[in-house]
Amino acid sequence: MKVARKFIISGQVQGVGFRFFTQRAAARHQVLGYVRNLEDGRVEALAEGDARAVEDFKHDLTAGPTYSRVEHIEEEVLDPDNLYSSFRIER
Repeated sequence: MKVARKFIISGQVQGVGFRFFTQRAAARHQVLGYVRNLEDGRVEALAEGDARAVEDFKHDLTAGPTYSRVEHIEEEVLDPDNLYSSFRIER
């Protein structure tokens, strides 16, 4: 079953390679969508894919890359809209 989730990640998540880490995790779990920095220092990621793959992707986001510190992840359930053909880093 295909699902979509938006994650807002807070903590030390900018300037530590978090977006590139997220893009690699998305490739590993075969999820589509995007990741981007927010002006307030948080990171937003949208993921669409198989329910198990999106859950595994979220687990990776919780860990983050080596120099990050994830303090909180907000999760919003969305309807899959099939707009994404890859997982990209947005500016």
